[in-house]
Amino acid sequence: MFTGFGPRTVTAIGIVLLAAAAVYLLGHDAQTTLVTLVSGVAAVLAAAGTGDSSADPPLPAPVPSGPTAPDLSEVMEAIIEPVLIVADGRVSHANAAARALLGGHIVGEDIRLAIRHPAAAERLANPLAGHSSRPIDLVGLGTLDQRWEMRIGRASSGQRIVHLIDQTGNYAAERMRVDFVANASHELRTPLASILGYIETLAEEKAGEDSAVRNRFLQIMFDEARRMQRLVEDLISLSRIEAEKYRLPDIAVDLGALIGEVRTEMERARDKSAGEIVVDIEPEVPPIAGDQAQLSQVLHNLIGNATKYGRAGAPVSVRLWRDQTNMVRISVTDQGEGIAPEHIPRLTERFYRVDPGRSRAAGGTGLGLAIVKHIVERHRGRLDIASTVGKGTTVTILLPAHADAVIKR
Repeated sequence: MFTGFGPRTVTAIGIVLLAAAAVYLLGHDAQTTLVTLVSGVAAVLAAAGTGDSSADPPLPAPVPSGPTAPDLSEVMEAIIEPVLIVADGRVSHANAAARALLGGHIVGEDIRLAIRHPAAAERLANPLAGHSSRPIDLVGLGTLDQRWEMRIGRASSGQRIVHLIDQTGNYAAERMRVDFVANASHELRTPLASILGYIETLAEEKAGEDSAVRNRFLQIMFDEARRMQRLVEDLISLSRIEAEKYRLPDIAVDLGALIGEVRTEMERARDKSAGEIVVDIEPEVPPIAGDQAQLSQVLHNLIGNATKYGRAGAPVSVRLWRDQTNMVRISVTDQGEGIAPEHIPRLTERFYRVDPGRSRAAGGTGLGLAIVKHIVERHRGRLDIASTVGKGTTVTILLPAHADAVIKR
């Protein structure tokens, strides 16, 4: 069939035909291979002339195609976590994240001096380090509250690859989860123990027959049961808010009208010893895109706190206005005892109380400001707390205004 061609020429033509079949079956991705082979066969045929097999030259090597592979430095700089290459006990390479954490001087330094941590030094001094997949936990590297996980791998050339993974956020989340479960258990166990104790007392003949004692105990049991009910409701509410954290509200809410509704509701249920709720609403405050039920919950919590912890008979001031940055602001001010500065950063923590006894006596669950914080964050706003001991506390919420929104009444 291929008369007049040498065996190598025939082989080349066969390869071309196979490559053509590959293009047909595999598609466009095989075309580069085909072009290379065709060029090689053309060179073979040109040299073969009349087909003398002895004139067939060897097929040329394939021409490299595609981008050049990145070098080690480029690859390391693209990694956002600290990575170091160690050769002969010294740092030969360190990416930007590693230099930012450990200092720019670490390249060329002894690895045990670059990572100044006893557990790291012990592992890195071991010549077999890199054969174990067990990570090392490093506490205090960088800052005192940071936690890192160090993993060591070994390259085929004998160099060791040190990878540092920031576990600070995971550790904090785990601590929050453990603390939350412990605090929730404690908050539920205390009223439950009280209820069980009074039930046992009422079961006795003498206590159960005395109507005055019985009524007093029943009232205490009722209050404790209501306290557990409020706690469970707040826990469910907090869970729902966190589940909707990344869903932006899109319904226009008139905060002026909402404040008026909340004020009317709270005035009806206000204790006689509590002060009046004074409202100051500036005209032409634009609506915001929000969740009306959650914003109502925010106002109930903030005004309720101001009423509980403010001075008896002193008014609670609620103000609504738009600032120069086009943010809508709501402030709630009481005239209570105030809060010491060291407590303010922790007020939005779950179950944190400045005065636990007073909070429980007032019916608080310790979750009110945590709920407020999560709702404000869902609305892409900000929560500020300012307080002066002996004068009172002001809680301010900043929410982005949407002047073009249409208020739905």
